[in-house]
Amino acid sequence: MGASLLPPPAFLAVFLFSFVTLSVNPEPALAITRHYKFDVMLQNVTRLCHTRSMVTVNGKFPGPRIVAREGDRLVIRVVNHVQNNISIHWHGIRQLRSGWADGPAYVTQCPIQTGQSYVYNYTIVGQRGTLWWHAHISWLRSTLHGPIILLPKLGTPYPFAKPYKEVPIIFGEWFNADPEAIISQAMQTGGGPNVSDAYTINGLPGPLYNCSAKDTFKLKVKPGKTYLLRMINAALNDELFFSIANHTVTVVDVDAVYVKPFDAETLLITPGQTTNVLLKTKPDYPNAQFFMSARPYATGQGTFDNSTVAGILEYEVPNKTSQSNHSTKKLPLYKPNLPPLNDTSFATNFSSKLRSLASADFPANVPQKVDRQFFFTVGLGTNPCSKNQTCQGPNGTRFAASVNNVSFVMPTTALLQAHHFGQSRGVYSPYFPISPLIPFNYTGTPPNNTMVSNGTKLVVLPFNTSVELIMQGTSILGAESHPLHLHGFNFFVVGQGFGNFDPSKDPANFNLVDPVERNTVGVPSGGWVAIRFLADNPGVWFMHCHLEVHTSWGLKMAWVVLDGKLPNQKLLPPPADLPKC
Repeated sequence: MGASLLPPPAFLAVFLFSFVTLSVNPEPALAITRHYKFDVMLQNVTRLCHTRSMVTVNGKFPGPRIVAREGDRLVIRVVNHVQNNISIHWHGIRQLRSGWADGPAYVTQCPIQTGQSYVYNYTIVGQRGTLWWHAHISWLRSTLHGPIILLPKLGTPYPFAKPYKEVPIIFGEWFNADPEAIISQAMQTGGGPNVSDAYTINGLPGPLYNCSAKDTFKLKVKPGKTYLLRMINAALNDELFFSIANHTVTVVDVDAVYVKPFDAETLLITPGQTTNVLLKTKPDYPNAQFFMSARPYATGQGTFDNSTVAGILEYEVPNKTSQSNHSTKKLPLYKPNLPPLNDTSFATNFSSKLRSLASADFPANVPQKVDRQFFFTVGLGTNPCSKNQTCQGPNGTRFAASVNNVSFVMPTTALLQAHHFGQSRGVYSPYFPISPLIPFNYTGTPPNNTMVSNGTKLVVLPFNTSVELIMQGTSILGAESHPLHLHGFNFFVVGQGFGNFDPSKDPANFNLVDPVERNTVGVPSGGWVAIRFLADNPGVWFMHCHLEVHTSWGLKMAWVVLDGKLPNQKLLPPPADLPKC
């Protein structure tokens, strides 16, 4: 299967605006409205000799790509033709004042029920790069996901040499069983869920799995060209190392924010994150093929899918070599060396290289003063087993996960509606703890009592509050890395370290000049990360671990950002077709 390549941005030039517009406005923004229709439907898909009827958008796995330019408006009609409730999140889109379109079920909307539809309507403001969309209810995102490609405004170049071609590369997970049945069973037993049977590149597991050689992603390239690879980790539960044998790539963008370019032989991408890299192909035909491989970075104590997905980088044969005597079967195939599965030092080293461009065109507007400080512990814990039941979690309990020991309970109505209409009583409490109620040695010997509290608690922030948040990993049930995703905002990663955060020493080392800006960050295994953001977007914004199993267990919370005083600082009213619970 060949790569489907994006047309160069020139082909996307839009003719809807007349010359009149150009003469009136010498620097036309040329922002347009782009319409998409997503039919959520069942589709039979076969991988690893297993055929599954899976929930897809438009029958595609992975789903269709959305292409827009900075400044464009997107109007996406989602129609639900399946029995499952559906909602779709546009991961990393700022959603300025359009929180009703953010998509997490029971947070900004009730899900779209069978036979119903909802139009997601939002504008791309100040963003360009790669993001992605995915289902945001239960584990349906395992098959419901696809790329969002945000091109710069017309006439605005990339801050790097224009690539010859652009290729989306989506990492996913394939389950022979239905992921909905897997998480449903795990939530009943209290134990860890069964792991996936393969990783995939653009939906294909590749030749290292049984019965899979024909389902291999092949990236066909020409010598001496530069390709922009738009990489997305859409796996449910696994951070991934990625490398192309005998090739180095240049990282230029993460989470749709440009970074200072740096070369890397191996990348680390957590679920939820995107990374754009430039691949410069060899100047001459290499007489070889090269594996592009990904396998997990795993730090927890639970089981995980310890397998490797491979695609093939294939150079086009030069014309002077006659096709008849040239067979790719006989070519040597090189494999990359990926780091050990638990290589936290690689993870730390890689993330420390990520810096914002912080240029005149692309400034890093890091909040220099802080209005509110928060300290959140993130990690695993337990809930008691209900009477008359045997549970498969630690010591006969049920697995749980929490932020500041609050395991989040999803409401049965949408939080944003409750907030907007002043009906929060009985739906959520505005008193989320701003720091742990009982401090302990977070990364040391864990406490004997691992039980969590359960509740629907939110933090309320006035408009334009400058926030500093320390997220501290815990060693309860084992230290592990947690990729935390914040909806509605980008944040700056101003510091990170191992062990327990020291408020008297660590802030002195914060980078307030050119820290990386992103929407999903790994809280280091056995360590902490510090982020800053400006709460300039009114609404209710979900924050959760992007390892889906941890979200299911309660590692999630939400922020309410109140309206500002000015009209353009207020959440817009809900659309008429907002789904009902």
